[in-house]
Amino acid sequence: MKERSKWISYMVKYGVPLVITVGLCYLLFTGIDFDEMITIIKRDCNFTFIGIALIVSLFSHVFRALRWDIQLRALGVEAPKWVLVLSIFGTYAVNLVFPRLGEFWRTGWVAQRQRAPFTTVFGSMVADRLADTLTVLLLTAFTFVVASGQLMDYLSQNTELYDKVIGIVTSPYLWLGIAAAAGLTWWLLARYRDNKLVVKLREIVKGLWEGFAVIATMKGKGRWLLLTVALWGCYFFQLYIAFYAFPLTAELLDKYGIVAPLVCFVLSSISMGVPSNGGIGPWQWSIIFGLSLYPIAGLTQNYAGSFANLVMGCQTLLLIVLGVITFAVISIDKRNHKYIKTTEA
Repeated sequence: MKERSKWISYMVKYGVPLVITVGLCYLLFTGIDFDEMITIIKRDCNFTFIGIALIVSLFSHVFRALRWDIQLRALGVEAPKWVLVLSIFGTYAVNLVFPRLGEFWRTGWVAQRQRAPFTTVFGSMVADRLADTLTVLLLTAFTFVVASGQLMDYLSQNTELYDKVIGIVTSPYLWLGIAAAAGLTWWLLARYRDNKLVVKLREIVKGLWEGFAVIATMKGKGRWLLLTVALWGCYFFQLYIAFYAFPLTAELLDKYGIVAPLVCFVLSSISMGVPSNGGIGPWQWSIIFGLSLYPIAGLTQNYAGSFANLVMGCQTLLLIVLGVITFAVISIDKRNHKYIKTTEA
Protein backbone atom coordinates (compact mmCIF):
# COMPACT_ATOMS: atom_id res chain seq x y z
CA MET A 1 0.00 0.00 0.00
CA LYS A 2 2.84 2.34 0.91
CA GLU A 3 4.60 1.54 -2.34
CA ARG A 4 1.42 2.28 -4.29
CA SER A 5 0.93 5.62 -2.51
CA LYS A 6 4.56 6.48 -3.27
CA TRP A 7 4.06 5.84 -6.99
CA ILE A 8 0.84 7.88 -7.02
CA SER A 9 2.69 10.74 -5.33
CA TYR A 10 5.46 10.59 -7.94
CA MET A 11 2.91 10.56 -10.75
CA VAL A 12 1.14 13.63 -9.35
CA LYS A 13 4.40 15.52 -8.81
CA TYR A 14 6.15 14.69 -12.05
CA GLY A 15 3.70 12.91 -14.34
CA VAL A 16 0.99 15.57 -14.36
CA PRO A 17 3.38 18.45 -15.22
CA LEU A 18 4.93 16.32 -17.97
CA VAL A 19 1.49 15.53 -19.42
CA ILE A 20 0.53 19.23 -19.30
CA THR A 21 3.80 20.21 -21.01
CA VAL A 22 3.46 17.60 -23.75
CA GLY A 23 -0.24 18.37 -24.24
CA LEU A 24 0.25 22.13 -24.52
CA CYS A 25 3.24 21.71 -26.82
CA TYR A 26 1.22 19.35 -29.01
CA LEU A 27 -1.61 21.88 -29.27
CA LEU A 28 0.93 24.64 -29.84
CA PHE A 29 2.81 22.93 -32.65
CA THR A 30 -0.24 21.44 -34.37
CA GLY A 31 -1.36 25.01 -35.01
CA ILE A 32 1.99 26.07 -36.44
CA ASP A 33 3.51 25.32 -39.82
CA PHE A 34 7.05 24.16 -39.00
CA ASP A 35 8.43 25.02 -42.42
CA GLU A 36 7.00 28.52 -42.19
CA MET A 37 8.33 28.90 -38.62
CA ILE A 38 11.86 27.99 -39.73
CA THR A 39 11.53 30.34 -42.70
CA ILE A 40 10.39 33.22 -40.47
CA ILE A 41 13.25 32.66 -38.04
CA LYS A 42 15.89 32.43 -40.80
CA ARG A 43 14.50 35.42 -42.68
CA ASP A 44 13.60 37.80 -39.86
CA CYS A 45 15.44 36.97 -36.65
CA ASN A 46 18.33 39.18 -35.56
CA PHE A 47 20.16 36.87 -33.15
CA THR A 48 22.22 39.74 -31.75
CA PHE A 49 19.19 40.85 -29.72
CA ILE A 50 18.52 37.28 -28.62
CA GLY A 51 22.12 37.08 -27.39
CA ILE A 52 21.79 40.33 -25.45
CA ALA A 53 18.53 39.07 -23.93
CA LEU A 54 20.29 35.91 -22.75
CA ILE A 55 23.06 37.97 -21.11
CA VAL A 56 20.38 39.94 -19.26
CA SER A 57 18.88 36.59 -18.22
CA LEU A 58 22.21 35.59 -16.68
CA PHE A 59 22.20 38.74 -14.56
CA SER A 60 18.70 37.90 -13.30
CA HIS A 61 20.03 34.62 -11.87
CA VAL A 62 22.92 36.42 -10.18
CA PHE A 63 20.58 39.02 -8.65
CA ARG A 64 18.31 36.25 -7.36
CA ALA A 65 21.29 34.57 -5.69
CA LEU A 66 22.42 37.86 -4.11
CA ARG A 67 18.89 38.51 -2.82
CA TRP A 68 18.66 35.03 -1.33
CA ASP A 69 22.04 35.59 0.32
CA ILE A 70 20.57 38.46 2.38
CA GLN A 71 17.73 36.24 3.62
CA LEU A 72 20.08 33.35 4.45
CA ARG A 73 22.46 35.59 6.40
CA ALA A 74 19.51 36.91 8.41
CA LEU A 75 18.89 33.29 9.43
CA GLY A 76 22.56 32.66 10.29
CA VAL A 77 23.52 30.79 7.10
CA GLU A 78 26.58 32.25 5.38
CA ALA A 79 27.21 30.61 2.03
CA PRO A 80 29.76 31.78 -0.59
CA LYS A 81 28.04 33.84 -3.25
CA TRP A 82 29.32 31.61 -6.06
CA VAL A 83 27.64 28.65 -4.36
CA LEU A 84 24.32 30.50 -4.30
CA VAL A 85 24.69 31.53 -7.95
CA LEU A 86 25.33 27.90 -8.92
CA SER A 87 22.34 26.83 -6.83
CA ILE A 88 20.09 29.12 -8.89
CA PHE A 89 21.54 27.82 -12.16
CA GLY A 90 20.99 24.27 -10.96
CA THR A 91 17.44 24.99 -9.80
CA TYR A 92 16.24 26.00 -13.25
CA ALA A 93 18.08 23.11 -14.90
CA VAL A 94 16.49 20.57 -12.53
CA ASN A 95 13.05 22.15 -13.08
CA LEU A 96 13.37 21.41 -16.80
CA VAL A 97 13.32 17.70 -15.96
CA PHE A 98 11.41 17.58 -12.66
CA PRO A 99 9.06 20.56 -12.19
CA ARG A 100 9.30 22.23 -8.76
CA LEU A 101 11.99 19.80 -7.60
CA GLY A 102 14.68 22.40 -8.34
CA GLU A 103 13.75 24.44 -5.26
CA PHE A 104 14.10 21.37 -3.02
CA TRP A 105 17.39 20.48 -4.70
CA ARG A 106 18.95 23.90 -4.09
CA THR A 107 17.70 23.89 -0.49
CA GLY A 108 19.20 20.46 0.14
CA TRP A 109 22.53 21.20 -1.54
CA VAL A 110 23.12 24.54 0.19
CA ALA A 111 22.01 23.12 3.56
CA GLN A 112 24.31 20.13 3.18
CA ARG A 113 27.29 22.09 1.95
CA GLN A 114 27.01 24.79 4.62
CA ARG A 115 26.07 22.29 7.34
CA ALA A 116 22.91 24.25 8.05
CA PRO A 117 19.47 22.96 9.14
CA PHE A 118 17.40 22.02 6.09
CA THR A 119 14.26 23.64 7.54
CA THR A 120 16.03 26.96 8.00
CA VAL A 121 17.27 27.07 4.40
CA PHE A 122 13.91 25.81 3.14
CA GLY A 123 12.10 28.62 4.98
CA SER A 124 14.28 31.21 3.27
CA MET A 125 13.57 29.61 -0.13
CA VAL A 126 9.83 29.73 0.54
CA ALA A 127 10.13 33.41 1.47
CA ASP A 128 12.02 33.96 -1.78
CA ARG A 129 9.18 32.41 -3.81
CA LEU A 130 6.44 34.16 -1.84
CA ALA A 131 8.15 37.48 -2.59
CA ASP A 132 8.03 36.58 -6.29
CA THR A 133 4.32 35.75 -6.03
CA LEU A 134 3.62 39.11 -4.42
CA THR A 135 5.66 40.86 -7.12
CA VAL A 136 3.68 39.13 -9.88
CA LEU A 137 0.39 40.15 -8.23
CA LEU A 138 1.50 43.79 -8.02
CA LEU A 139 2.74 43.76 -11.62
CA THR A 140 -0.51 42.18 -12.77
CA ALA A 141 -2.62 44.83 -11.03
CA PHE A 142 -0.45 47.62 -12.46
CA THR A 143 -0.55 46.15 -15.98
CA PHE A 144 -4.32 45.74 -16.00
CA VAL A 145 -4.62 49.42 -15.09
CA VAL A 146 -2.24 50.74 -17.77
CA ALA A 147 -3.36 48.26 -20.46
CA SER A 148 -7.08 48.17 -19.72
CA GLY A 149 -7.80 49.96 -23.02
CA GLN A 150 -6.13 47.29 -25.16
CA LEU A 151 -7.73 44.48 -23.17
CA MET A 152 -11.22 45.96 -23.49
CA ASP A 153 -10.66 46.60 -27.22
CA TYR A 154 -9.70 42.96 -27.68
CA LEU A 155 -12.72 41.74 -25.75
CA SER A 156 -15.06 44.09 -27.61
CA GLN A 157 -13.84 42.62 -30.92
CA ASN A 158 -14.59 39.14 -29.57
CA THR A 159 -18.14 39.65 -28.35
CA GLU A 160 -18.70 36.02 -27.37
CA LEU A 161 -15.60 36.00 -25.16
CA TYR A 162 -16.50 39.46 -23.79
CA ASP A 163 -19.98 38.29 -22.80
CA LYS A 164 -18.53 35.21 -21.08
CA VAL A 165 -15.95 37.24 -19.12
CA ILE A 166 -18.51 39.84 -18.03
CA GLY A 167 -20.98 37.07 -17.17
CA ILE A 168 -18.44 35.33 -14.94
CA VAL A 169 -17.23 38.49 -13.19
CA THR A 170 -20.73 39.80 -12.48
CA SER A 171 -22.25 36.46 -11.55
CA PRO A 172 -23.53 36.44 -7.95
CA TYR A 173 -22.87 32.68 -7.87
CA LEU A 174 -19.12 33.30 -8.26
CA TRP A 175 -18.91 35.65 -5.28
CA LEU A 176 -21.31 33.55 -3.18
CA GLY A 177 -19.16 30.51 -3.97
CA ILE A 178 -15.97 32.30 -2.91
CA ALA A 179 -17.61 33.49 0.31
CA ALA A 180 -19.00 30.02 1.03
CA ALA A 181 -15.62 28.38 0.40
CA ALA A 182 -13.87 30.86 2.71
CA GLY A 183 -16.51 30.37 5.41
CA LEU A 184 -16.38 26.58 5.15
CA THR A 185 -12.57 26.59 5.35
CA TRP A 186 -12.64 28.78 8.46
CA TRP A 187 -15.30 26.57 10.10
CA LEU A 188 -13.40 23.36 9.37
CA LEU A 189 -10.15 24.77 10.77
CA ALA A 190 -11.95 25.97 13.91
CA ARG A 191 -14.09 22.85 14.36
CA TYR A 192 -11.27 20.35 13.86
CA ARG A 193 -8.38 22.34 15.32
CA ASP A 194 -6.92 19.23 16.97
CA ASN A 195 -7.08 17.09 13.84
CA LYS A 196 -3.62 15.91 12.75
CA LEU A 197 -4.09 17.18 9.21
CA VAL A 198 -5.31 20.59 10.43
CA VAL A 199 -2.45 20.83 12.93
CA LYS A 200 0.04 19.98 10.16
CA LEU A 201 -1.55 22.55 7.85
CA ARG A 202 -1.28 25.22 10.53
CA GLU A 203 2.38 24.34 11.10
CA ILE A 204 3.06 24.68 7.37
CA VAL A 205 1.29 28.05 7.21
CA LYS A 206 3.17 29.20 10.33
CA GLY A 207 6.47 28.13 8.81
CA LEU A 208 5.70 29.93 5.56
CA TRP A 209 4.79 33.08 7.44
CA GLU A 210 7.94 32.97 9.60
CA GLY A 211 10.07 32.46 6.51
CA PHE A 212 8.44 35.46 4.85
CA ALA A 213 8.40 37.61 8.03
CA VAL A 214 12.19 37.51 8.30
CA ILE A 215 12.27 39.92 5.34
CA ALA A 216 10.67 42.61 7.53
CA THR A 217 13.21 42.25 10.35
CA MET A 218 16.46 41.37 8.57
CA LYS A 219 19.36 43.71 7.94
CA GLY A 220 19.76 44.94 4.37
CA LYS A 221 16.05 45.34 3.57
CA GLY A 222 16.82 48.27 1.25
CA ARG A 223 19.37 46.24 -0.68
CA TRP A 224 16.92 43.32 -0.81
CA LEU A 225 14.27 45.58 -2.36
CA LEU A 226 16.76 46.96 -4.89
CA LEU A 227 17.78 43.44 -5.87
CA THR A 228 14.10 42.50 -6.26
CA VAL A 229 13.63 45.43 -8.64
CA ALA A 230 16.85 44.48 -10.48
CA LEU A 231 15.79 40.82 -10.69
CA TRP A 232 12.34 41.51 -12.12
CA GLY A 233 13.71 44.33 -14.23
CA CYS A 234 16.02 41.79 -15.87
CA TYR A 235 13.10 39.43 -16.45
CA PHE A 236 11.14 42.18 -18.16
CA PHE A 237 13.98 43.67 -20.22
CA GLN A 238 15.02 40.22 -21.37
CA LEU A 239 11.65 39.94 -23.13
CA TYR A 240 11.64 43.62 -24.14
CA ILE A 241 15.01 43.28 -25.89
CA ALA A 242 13.87 40.08 -27.61
CA PHE A 243 11.02 42.05 -29.21
CA TYR A 244 13.65 43.86 -31.29
CA ALA A 245 14.86 40.54 -32.75
CA PHE A 246 11.90 40.35 -35.15
CA PRO A 247 10.68 43.20 -37.42
CA LEU A 248 6.98 42.79 -36.56
CA THR A 249 7.45 42.61 -32.80
CA ALA A 250 9.77 45.63 -33.10
CA GLU A 251 7.01 47.39 -35.03
CA LEU A 252 4.62 46.54 -32.22
CA LEU A 253 7.01 48.26 -29.79
CA ASP A 254 7.16 51.37 -31.96
CA LYS A 255 3.36 51.53 -32.26
CA TYR A 256 2.24 50.61 -28.72
CA GLY A 257 5.31 51.37 -26.63
CA ILE A 258 6.38 49.56 -23.49
CA VAL A 259 2.83 48.50 -22.57
CA ALA A 260 2.72 45.70 -25.17
CA PRO A 261 5.76 43.78 -23.87
CA LEU A 262 4.59 44.51 -20.31
CA VAL A 263 1.28 42.75 -21.01
CA CYS A 264 3.11 39.78 -22.56
CA PHE A 265 5.54 39.73 -19.64
CA VAL A 266 2.81 39.64 -16.99
CA LEU A 267 0.86 36.95 -18.85
CA SER A 268 4.02 34.85 -19.21
CA SER A 269 4.86 35.35 -15.50
CA ILE A 270 1.40 34.13 -14.52
CA SER A 271 1.77 31.16 -16.88
CA MET A 272 4.84 29.99 -14.93
CA GLY A 273 2.44 29.02 -12.16
CA VAL A 274 1.10 26.25 -14.42
CA PRO A 275 2.91 23.00 -13.53
CA SER A 276 5.12 22.20 -16.51
CA ASN A 277 8.73 21.46 -17.31
CA GLY A 278 10.47 24.82 -17.06
CA GLY A 279 7.38 26.69 -18.27
CA ILE A 280 7.63 25.08 -21.71
CA GLY A 281 4.21 25.20 -23.33
CA PRO A 282 2.30 27.61 -21.06
CA TRP A 283 4.92 30.33 -21.63
CA GLN A 284 4.59 30.26 -25.42
CA TRP A 285 0.79 30.18 -25.23
CA SER A 286 0.77 33.27 -23.01
CA ILE A 287 3.12 35.18 -25.34
CA ILE A 288 1.06 34.27 -28.41
CA PHE A 289 -2.11 35.41 -26.66
CA GLY A 290 -0.44 38.65 -25.50
CA LEU A 291 0.71 39.45 -29.03
CA SER A 292 -2.78 38.75 -30.39
CA LEU A 293 -4.13 41.67 -28.34
CA TYR A 294 -2.33 44.12 -30.64
CA PRO A 295 -3.30 44.28 -34.33
CA ILE A 296 -0.14 44.41 -36.45
CA ALA A 297 -0.31 43.51 -40.15
CA GLY A 298 1.44 40.18 -40.71
CA LEU A 299 1.70 39.31 -37.00
CA THR A 300 -0.14 36.02 -37.42
CA GLN A 301 -0.30 33.15 -34.94
CA ASN A 302 2.48 31.44 -36.90
CA TYR A 303 4.66 34.53 -36.62
CA ALA A 304 3.90 34.97 -32.91
CA GLY A 305 4.56 31.27 -32.39
CA SER A 306 7.90 31.52 -34.17
CA PHE A 307 8.91 34.38 -31.88
CA ALA A 308 7.74 32.62 -28.70
CA ASN A 309 9.29 29.26 -29.58
CA LEU A 310 12.64 30.77 -30.51
CA VAL A 311 12.88 32.85 -27.33
CA MET A 312 11.87 29.92 -25.11
CA GLY A 313 14.12 27.55 -27.05
CA CYS A 314 17.20 29.76 -26.62
CA GLN A 315 16.40 30.30 -22.95
CA THR A 316 16.03 26.55 -22.41
CA LEU A 317 19.33 25.88 -24.19
CA LEU A 318 21.04 28.43 -21.92
CA LEU A 319 19.60 26.73 -18.81
CA ILE A 320 20.85 23.35 -20.02
CA VAL A 321 24.37 24.71 -20.57
CA LEU A 322 24.35 26.41 -17.15
CA GLY A 323 23.08 23.21 -15.58
CA VAL A 324 25.88 21.12 -17.09
CA ILE A 325 28.46 23.65 -15.87
CA THR A 326 26.84 23.77 -12.42
CA PHE A 327 26.84 20.03 -11.81
CA ALA A 328 30.39 19.71 -13.14
CA VAL A 329 31.58 22.38 -10.67
CA ILE A 330 29.59 20.77 -7.84
CA SER A 331 31.22 17.41 -8.59
CA ILE A 332 34.67 19.02 -8.34
CA ASP A 333 33.65 20.95 -5.21
CA LYS A 334 32.50 17.76 -3.45
CA ARG A 335 35.99 16.34 -3.80
CA ASN A 336 37.50 19.38 -2.14
CA HIS A 337 34.78 20.21 0.39
CA LYS A 338 33.70 17.95 3.25
CA TYR A 339 29.95 17.32 3.12
CA ILE A 340 28.06 15.98 6.13
CA LYS A 341 24.42 15.20 6.74
CA THR A 342 22.38 18.18 7.86
CA THR A 343 20.38 18.23 11.05
CA GLU A 344 16.90 19.58 11.65
CA ALA A 345 16.42 22.88 13.46
